[in-house]
Amino acid sequence: MIRNILTVSTGTLASRILGFIRDSMIAALLGAGPIADAFLVAFQFINVARRSLTEGALNAALVPGYLRIRETEGQVAAAAFAGRVLGSVSLILVGIAIVLTLLMPLTIALLAPGFAGTDALRLAITDARLMMPYFAFVGPVTVMMGVLNAEHRFVLTAFSPVLFNVTLIAVLAVLLVWRHDTTMSATIIAATVGIAGCLQMLILLQRRSWHDRVATPIKISFDSQIRGFFRKGIPGMIANAGPQFLIVAGAIVASASPAAVSWLYFANRLIELPLGIVGVAMGTVLTPELTRAVQSGDRQALKTAESRALELAIALVMPAMLALIVLSAPIIHVLFEHGAFTASDTLATAQALSILAVGLPAHVLTKVLSPAFFSRDDTRTPLFATLSGIAVAILFGLLVGRSFGANGVAASISLGAWFCAGVLAWRGVTTIGFSIDETALRRLPRIAICAATMGVMLLTSQYFVSPVVANAGFMAQLTILGGLVAAGISFYGLLLDLLGVVNWGEALIALRVGDLRDQDTRGK
Repeated sequence: MIRNILTVSTGTLASRILGFIRDSMIAALLGAGPIADAFLVAFQFINVARRSLTEGALNAALVPGYLRIRETEGQVAAAAFAGRVLGSVSLILVGIAIVLTLLMPLTIALLAPGFAGTDALRLAITDARLMMPYFAFVGPVTVMMGVLNAEHRFVLTAFSPVLFNVTLIAVLAVLLVWRHDTTMSATIIAATVGIAGCLQMLILLQRRSWHDRVATPIKISFDSQIRGFFRKGIPGMIANAGPQFLIVAGAIVASASPAAVSWLYFANRLIELPLGIVGVAMGTVLTPELTRAVQSGDRQALKTAESRALELAIALVMPAMLALIVLSAPIIHVLFEHGAFTASDTLATAQALSILAVGLPAHVLTKVLSPAFFSRDDTRTPLFATLSGIAVAILFGLLVGRSFGANGVAASISLGAWFCAGVLAWRGVTTIGFSIDETALRRLPRIAICAATMGVMLLTSQYFVSPVVANAGFMAQLTILGGLVAAGISFYGLLLDLLGVVNWGEALIALRVGDLRDQDTRGK
């Protein structure tokens, strides 16, 4: 399981790094004004739809049903089920794309009420309409990713999103060299989103996938199996996109404050790196793993999988949270303060990032806890937790957003994330008996101590390094920041070993053995 999580995490890391490059270029082109706010509201709208379906979310609905049919009726029946899902989902999403395109003025008015009566409203409507063709391609992408994950083929699904960012980066590079006015640049980028989605679909629908017949024949059907899939799938998709919906909820409140949408967007991009590496990978790998344990009735395997997942998630997310809080200003400065993105934008974005980072562990806990419900075909509980968190975020944001601006909205998002995680944890303990073993109970406090010590080390180091960074060039700043991050990771890893949380030599051997076993299984 850990090796599969690392595979998905590596692909997600590559995609996230390219995403940073993409967003850094967007910041340089558009800055943090009304045009950027309009573009980013539209882009967030598309991103929520994309991530609610693609980044592990479809596992919650498709994987348990696919595996159950494969076990009881065989591979051909499972492939036919996936083919019907593929055709039906694609048809529905094309219909939704057409309806939303026609109703886009109303949609944007609901998503950004603060844009009313401004040019930002018109620009956001135009940008969103240009991005809508992506809906036509996201259907095949989501189904193929879910089925390939169920078959334990994570490499292709992990790295296919990379092409999405590569396409956007290529267009952005041309725009930076061949200068257009800001409005035209935003329009061109918006039109590119649909093309990038098409290329991502083509990667997943390449010849090898079809020869393996994992989703054939393609049919449009709404029989009892497909209706059951949608009954369970729609709540699961919404629940899996909880972090993105919280950001959208924040944007609804922030749209009344100039540039607040942009500050929150760029701050959230840093949150999505560890969230993607840990949370999305957990959701992608854990759901098939827990589903097999539930179907086999192996309670010990279930408890072990839940315990190791929780350990790994906490071990990765705690130092990430502290690093983002301590290094928020230099990170935002190095990544985004170029071109139209000013020093004042850096300060505001860094403050929002520090507050959003407080909610990062809650987002990851949600990703770890949700598969325990999905594997039991329970999508309603994660849906209820997500909607509750969104409601808390909106209500608190309305109370403090006007007084504290982007910082108040960031606080409301973090509060909503913790409320959602709390509901899932409470329901997990009281209804399905979610528990962890003695090994996890022994390791988790030690992980917290290691992370806190690393945070103190980074804070102390930054105190001495800050005067040097302030007068250094870009490459020197990037090198120093990278050195701080590398030193923090190395120090944290050493502490984990010293406190007996992990033995790195044994861990590498275990990964190698797991790889050899998988190769032997494929050979047979």
